[in-house]
Amino acid sequence: MTHDVIIIGGGPAGLAAAIYAGRAKLDGFVLEKMSPGGQVLITDRVENYPGFPEGLTGFELVEKFSAHAQKFGMKIENGEVASIEPVGDLLNISLTDQRTITTRSIIVATGATHRKLGVKGEDEFIGRGVSYCATCDGPFFRDQVVAVVGGGDSAVQEAIFLTRFAKKVYLIHRRDELRAIKVLADRAKENDKIEFVWDSVVEEIEGDDQVRSLKILNRKTGETSTLKVDGVFIFIGIVPVTDFVKGLVETDEMGFIKTDQWMRTSVKGVYAAGDCRQKPLLQIVTAVAEGATAAYAVEHDLA
Repeated sequence: MTHDVIIIGGGPAGLAAAIYAGRAKLDGFVLEKMSPGGQVLITDRVENYPGFPEGLTGFELVEKFSAHAQKFGMKIENGEVASIEPVGDLLNISLTDQRTITTRSIIVATGATHRKLGVKGEDEFIGRGVSYCATCDGPFFRDQVVAVVGGGDSAVQEAIFLTRFAKKVYLIHRRDELRAIKVLADRAKENDKIEFVWDSVVEEIEGDDQVRSLKILNRKTGETSTLKVDGVFIFIGIVPVTDFVKGLVETDEMGFIKTDQWMRTSVKGVYAAGDCRQKPLLQIVTAVAEGATAAYAVEHDLA
């Protein structure tokens, strides 16, 4: 069977694309390797999505997106993509479970994942004090001391969130000024539980059965020190989930997919939307807009 469109990824971009594709009566479905939602699922509170001035949890927003897409007949199926191969005017999607799906078009909406520090102890202590999700693991550090690594919006937002549980939060940043938007930066600086460790990087994560301390290097003085903590949360950027299309579509040096304003990639029939796409702003609202645009482009091009 040949489908009109397969949407790879069930985050905001993919689900928005599904809503528009469903309304356009395109045949296809959303292919998601885990649960729908993507990074939104680990977002404690969404306060900047239009229409919800009081805010809502990431899980609540995803539930609404999923229900909306399925209302218009777009199913969500489980599967992980291994590769995509153009065959004439069609596209074959090979899954890791050996299945093959044939479609006339594809919307890649696989999002991005957290970047690692790459230091000694990081992999060893994942789940034992090293975390990339404050929403998931913050409650485990009630009345303890934790560190957050990073200086952007996510790092500062998560540091503020962690003060609900931890008795102290160190915010470690390699520069002497935060990159986060001013409203978040001001909120962090006004929080008595947050202490800033400027001009510093983590060189090693140390512990026994769990994280006990961090080896810190001050980039300006060259001095090293030990910071006693019970856990460390790492927020230093994201990596696009695009390995399965490398060598197929054009990407930038970081792996983000390049598209035109219609979300078309360099390969006919392949579109991209959301955080896997090269763009200046990674937000739910931009992902949703791009998903809608991609589905519209598919409908237009197929017609």
